[in-house]
Amino acid sequence: MVTRKWIRDYLGIVLGTVITALALNIFLIPNKVAAGGVSGLATVFHYAFGLPVGMTMLALNIPLFFASVKILGTRFGINTLLGAAVLSISIDLTAPFTRILTSDLLLNSLYGGVLSGIGMGLVFKFKGTTAGTDLAAAIINKLTGISVGQALLGVDFFVIALAGFVFESAELSLYALISLFVTTQIIDLVQEGPSTAKAFFIMSNSPEAVADAIMAELGRGVTFLSGRGGYTQTDRDVVFCVVSTSEVTLVKDLVYRIDRQAFVIVADAHEVLGEGFTSPR
Repeated sequence: MVTRKWIRDYLGIVLGTVITALALNIFLIPNKVAAGGVSGLATVFHYAFGLPVGMTMLALNIPLFFASVKILGTRFGINTLLGAAVLSISIDLTAPFTRILTSDLLLNSLYGGVLSGIGMGLVFKFKGTTAGTDLAAAIINKLTGISVGQALLGVDFFVIALAGFVFESAELSLYALISLFVTTQIIDLVQEGPSTAKAFFIMSNSPEAVADAIMAELGRGVTFLSGRGGYTQTDRDVVFCVVSTSEVTLVKDLVYRIDRQAFVIVADAHEVLGEGFTSPR
């Protein structure tokens, strides 16, 4: 039975793939910016042999998909097929209706990276994938033990280097690296959201006093985590709390007012769900 959540996920995947297709057709493909991945490889084949980018991507993804199912298991299901197929079809269908907005390579690399990141981020956020080099990296990891991140970097670097060789332009490869970097940053931003909160880990000789002050003065909840000093081998409570960015200075002032020797770690918290923050969807 198809549930509302499944429908939402599939619509999100389709929207993300269409946005990615527009990024490729408007900014990247016309300017020979092959920013890694199967799309970059298909861009090279497009200019080298005149092949349509979308169908070339689908042809490259099909053997990757079946290899991943055989090697990695059946967890790569209908969402993978949906994302890969819709992206390939969207690229070829939208190509005749898109036009180049600028001839500046830097602008095309940046805007193409941003728009691709938004599209891919939506696909990942709704539990989909467009197959491609992330599957290739997962296969390499399974067969060789090389980490997925290193394998993905190696595959994308190969595609970008190949594009520079075929197009006889090291400059295009450098622009492609810029676009790839921007895409990865935007993907993380779309999936995790902007850093709107901060997480505090507070190691103090007066943890109860610090916790009481945070709850009383800021109205924020706290949690005691059990810790042990590596050098002293003494047990102590670590005060953990999450606050908004506007409250960071208030927490630091409060802690050091109570304990000047406190050790404090402040970390980004991209998506906080629960009382006082965002309600779970």
